[in-house]
Amino acid sequence: MKLEFNHKVHVLTKREELDGVRLAGKVAVVLDVLFATTTMIAALANGAREVRPVLDEAAARAEANRCGEAPHVLSGELMAETLPGFAHPAPLALLEHGVSGKVLVYSTTNGTVAMRHASGAAHVYCGALINCRAVAEHVLARHAGDTVLLVCSGSANNFNLEDFVGAGAIVEHLSARLGPSADLSDAARAARSVYRSAELPAALLECRVGRMMARRGLAHEVEFACKTDLYSLVPALGADGILRPAA
Repeated sequence: MKLEFNHKVHVLTKREELDGVRLAGKVAVVLDVLFATTTMIAALANGAREVRPVLDEAAARAEANRCGEAPHVLSGELMAETLPGFAHPAPLALLEHGVSGKVLVYSTTNGTVAMRHASGAAHVYCGALINCRAVAEHVLARHAGDTVLLVCSGSANNFNLEDFVGAGAIVEHLSARLGPSADLSDAARAARSVYRSAELPAALLECRVGRMMARRGLAHEVEFACKTDLYSLVPALGADGILRPAA
């Protein structure tokens, strides 16, 4: 049974919850703060022509073949291990590799999968801490009155704190603009409370994925992902499955 939410702003705590939600007519904002959505936003903000989020390595290689002679970068991971022959998927590493003027073909365990699974919504955006204010302002400007689903990617059917904090940051901006008229689900209110109490970057460095990234020498990548409102760019998923800056 597909569920309808009467609340205008709701948070899904992991991508698997998309299976029980009617997406038609709704606005979906997908978050994978460590690192898929952070990386895709940063890539577009730093000159990537477009981002093609895909489901897995095979789909990424097929998409790269479709790029033909167009300059492109293959980047991705599976279970936190960089795919063979792919560029590292963390944001700063990928920017150092170089994406300006290129198509980014991107595959991750959770974030790009969540993006593709959310494609049945009327509008799908890419959100993170680094563009949380811009996402909220875009949604309010373009989709006033529509139901907004903030989709935390999670990890292998598990709740991830960093995505919930990111969702809470967007709720914070939405509710600040809407005031008493903000129609928030309990999950949205909980995410906002968690965001308000989180000390960044410490909170993300202490969460499960953050600790794992720090052990891999990627604490600086986690710290980058915590830079709230770094970019004003909001990537939108087109009907062709490609992310481009929203108009």
